[in-house]
Amino acid sequence: MKRNTQKGFTLIELMIVIAIVAILVALAVPAYQDYTVRAKVAECVNGGAPLKLAISEFRMTDGTNWPTASEAGVDGTAGTSTECGPWGYTAGTGVFTVTSTAGPGSIIARMTPTINASNGVDWACSNGGAATTAKYLPSTCRGT
Repeated sequence: MKRNTQKGFTLIELMIVIAIVAILVALAVPAYQDYTVRAKVAECVNGGAPLKLAISEFRMTDGTNWPTASEAGVDGTAGTSTECGPWGYTAGTGVFTVTSTAGPGSIIARMTPTINASNGVDWACSNGGAATTAKYLPSTCRGT
């Protein structure tokens, strides 16, 4: 008599594989959600590049003053996407904020200009909002 050999997987083996997949999904989904929020926030921060250029050009042309909101082109609307809120601008300082609504609450990046040795403008990005939303900012804005 020829004995039939077992083919396929046992129920225990299938349950172990399903448990491993469930653990991997439980770890991957939150990381992926944070990643998508960070990508949208970075898009908003990068969308502020034309404003940085306008402010820098005005300062370098004028030599002493920062532009007003209308001279800088800040009209309260911003947006390269639906997740980007309006820019905030502090007249006379060149400082502006970029707001993203992609995550939990408003995520704000503050862009601060400084004059360098060659009379050019350097930009620094920092967290302009709540400490709980700082993890969604690009690393250059978190100081890391």
